[in-house]
Amino acid sequence: MTGFLGNAYLWVLAGHIIFVIFLMAGLFMMPRFFIYHQECAVGSDEEQKWIRREGRLRKIILNPSLIIVWVFGLMLAFHTNAWAEGWFHAKLFFVLVLSGYHGWAVGYSKKLAAGLRPFNDKKLRMWNEAPGILAAIIVVLAIVRPF
Repeated sequence: MTGFLGNAYLWVLAGHIIFVIFLMAGLFMMPRFFIYHQECAVGSDEEQKWIRREGRLRKIILNPSLIIVWVFGLMLAFHTNAWAEGWFHAKLFFVLVLSGYHGWAVGYSKKLAAGLRPFNDKKLRMWNEAPGILAAIIVVLAIVRPF
């Protein structure tokens, strides 16, 4: 593979994988935070702690990781000309869905901070499984390249 990245290809690939791991860790943590947050009384000191925790998770891990994953991922896609591959189109679709999940998590944390409780604990536990399922599909598409 002799694309525009040259010898930096493996470094960009390593960075992409590292920040995917950070992103996934944050996406697994956030719904767990929501479950604990919802148990607190609206306006309580404990709720304020959860609001701060969720904000730090968003600002320090989730948002920067998502941006870096996308930048490195697009660099890799252009370097390898992945756009011509069917598996890549499917992977890109599921990456977009995972990015949408990130958006949902950010939005839900803001709803909780405003005192709203749209989902119960059971629904949040179910939503907590989504990033793992999406990650498994994305990894299979990227490694196995079934089509």
